[in-house]
Amino acid sequence: MGQNEVENNVALIEKYLRKVDWIIRKKGREILNDINITDPQFIALQYLVSNKQLTIGELSQRMSLACSTITDLIDRMEKSELVIREKDEQDKRVVRLIAQPKGHDIVKQVLEKRREYLSEKLSGLSDNDKDVLLKNLKYLYEAMTEN
Repeated sequence: MGQNEVENNVALIEKYLRKVDWIIRKKGREILNDINITDPQFIALQYLVSNKQLTIGELSQRMSLACSTITDLIDRMEKSELVIREKDEQDKRVVRLIAQPKGHDIVKQVLEKRREYLSEKLSGLSDNDKDVLLKNLKYLYEAMTEN
């Protein structure tokens, strides 16, 4: 395989990974329309569910949004009973954001919808092909997360 073909394959792999990611996210977020939650609110919920609790500053960094924007976002989410603000036990100046059960349920529903969609689309692959795909995606992930 020549260098041009290798470079072309890498470009195609990146392209299809990006497209697959976008489609899976879009399918999973269809449920958000039914429950009146915005994409940024869902992204914030995902961070809070997976990290247990974050400060406004930490969430701001992860989402690449200004603290004032995150504060407005959290205000709306708090009114919808998706999150709560809680003062830190050791340092009362620090306020932690914690996803409420309703927020956890929304993330769970969306992830289930994504998995159902992916399972449907993978149904044409043999079990062996699914194992190979999983092995290769896991390899790629581990290579990308190495220090």
